[in-house]
Amino acid sequence: MLIWFAAGAVVISFVVFRTPALDYRLIALGAVLPVLEVPFGVGPLHALLAPTLVLIVVMLVTRNRRLVRRRWLGLPIGMYLHLVLDAGFTVPETFWWPFLGTSFGAGEAPELARGWWSLVLELLGVIMALWAYRRFGLSDPDRRSVFLRTGQLDRSIVGPEGSGS
Repeated sequence: MLIWFAAGAVVISFVVFRTPALDYRLIALGAVLPVLEVPFGVGPLHALLAPTLVLIVVMLVTRNRRLVRRRWLGLPIGMYLHLVLDAGFTVPETFWWPFLGTSFGAGEAPELARGWWSLVLELLGVIMALWAYRRFGLSDPDRRSVFLRTGQLDRSIVGPEGSGS
């Protein structure tokens, strides 16, 4: 269940921030990062504490380096969006770990607990990815090359006052 998180985080970030200057590759990476712990159960990457610590580290390490900060902020943004797209807040023991105790709660990771709904979400992720590919003009080889190299989008996709829709 990677496409749902990666595409969902990228699309939500674009719609909310309306900026081509973020590194959308790092947003996607941050969104799928918590999936790495799924084979071992639910762990700290599914808790609010993990993206918050990553955000603090990014802010401290990139002090007085605005462009580097803007790039690396994508990682905690993606991690936060994973919690939203996973409805992580519905399992308080995990979401608020370690503030409600040291256990992550019983049961499977939300990614596995949904059953066939995971397929539906993955299909929605494919639809969002196709929408983003078209909306971001990634069929153009130059735009696609810039995106793959920098994670940034062409500035022309966000017109004045967000009229680029």
